[in-house]
Amino acid sequence: LMVRLLEKQKRKTNLFVTLAIATFGLHLLTLLLLIIQGLTIRQLSLQKPPTFVELVDGKPVNNQNELERKPEVIQKFVSQTMESMFDWSGKLPVQNVNQANNPKKDLGISIRTLQGGSKKVTTSSWVASFAFSEDFRKGFLSTVAELTPPEVFSSNSNQAILAELNITRIYPPQEIEPGKWRVGMVANLVQKRGKDKEIVTPFNKDIFVQAIDAFDYPIATNLTDLQKAIYKTRSEKLEIYEIRELCLTDKYDNLATDGFNRCRNR
Repeated sequence: LMVRLLEKQKRKTNLFVTLAIATFGLHLLTLLLLIIQGLTIRQLSLQKPPTFVELVDGKPVNNQNELERKPEVIQKFVSQTMESMFDWSGKLPVQNVNQANNPKKDLGISIRTLQGGSKKVTTSSWVASFAFSEDFRKGFLSTVAELTPPEVFSSNSNQAILAELNITRIYPPQEIEPGKWRVGMVANLVQKRGKDKEIVTPFNKDIFVQAIDAFDYPIATNLTDLQKAIYKTRSEKLEIYEIRELCLTDKYDNLATDGFNRCRNR
């Protein structure tokens, strides 16, 4: 009898051990699956969002290569960005029809210059600066602040200075490497105060552009007009990362359309 009881107890013990081992094994399997799932989710969160479409004159264009951009898109991006950067009208960017008929006065935005002082740039310049790469933006915005006359923000119409960038030509983009292009721009910075004669300054630049990723704003209802404008600027999925002098040795209209004429010694 004693032997039978011992055998029954041994079988029960073996059953409990088997169940414990099986349960432990299931826990390990579940933990492993959770780890794999977590790593997969993390990998997906770190992946770059694909560029499915880009717009040319408001029309969607299929784009299978994430680094590919249409020449027309790049030229339009450069043109709009540079015109906005040097839009010194003294008025805030128009956001709706009512503002178009009665634009608000631009008080400017103060920034720290590279010299350590504080100067103002127009709101349009500040918004446009987000189309530049982060490491280039601060220095270039400081340069624009140095160029911006304080009279741009004057409330006296006779003393206020108006300025705009008149682009004469944007050259076809030259691809440097995948996702990077060089674009030549021939333009003049035109400034005028009241009835004074216009001051025209040549502004010929080699502009270097690269493809980037862009993310939509999470909660559109909580954004200000300025924040919406900044997100719209970044939604182009392009940014300017360098600007150099474009040295012309002849009038731009005599140059070949497929290249630039640059000074050998910069």
